[in-house]
Amino acid sequence: MSLSRRRFVASAAMLGVPASAIRAQTALTPTPGVSEGPFYPQAFTPEPQIKLVHGPLLGDASALALSGRVLDRFGKPVEAARVEIWQCDALGHYTHPRESRAGGRDPNFAGFGWTRTDASGGYTFETIRPTPYPGRTPHIHFAVRAPQVSRLVTQMFVEGVAQNQKDFLYASMTQAQRQLVTARLEAARQGQRAQFDIVLG
Repeated sequence: MSLSRRRFVASAAMLGVPASAIRAQTALTPTPGVSEGPFYPQAFTPEPQIKLVHGPLLGDASALALSGRVLDRFGKPVEAARVEIWQCDALGHYTHPRESRAGGRDPNFAGFGWTRTDASGGYTFETIRPTPYPGRTPHIHFAVRAPQVSRLVTQMFVEGVAQNQKDFLYASMTQAQRQLVTARLEAARQGQRAQFDIVLG
């Protein structure tokens, strides 16, 4: 928190300004919605599925430990939100009956999963680093549902990927919006990890 911000909060508290009014001064920008695309999963498992990798992977696949938090626009954790993800495998194929690209998909990659956030708004998935396919830059689809909030559909992009600038969806967003849907991948014990926080409007 900046010095000016701390002074504002302290002064407001001394004047008896309601906490809700203070929070309103620091409202977070909601995560922008991005197209659901044609491959939204048709058969999510009844129970949460956070492990999308089930064995040795094909293609240039690498493990990704994906985590983040779901927050409301005042930074409060959203507990029990349903977080769904789906993405193509390292061969460029989605797990979906409408997938028509030539070649078979990776049988050891589920392609989609879901979970519910904990008390801190946190979620985790064990998946793969997103990969490109013809016409699209690497990305992971997200859908988030929470009580009294409209369903959010968005996509997570990867920082520093050259294809981002040629991707029609990424290019259609403002620079500020891109920052909210772009994650940095870092080295992990096995593969990489990424943090992707989601703010509901």
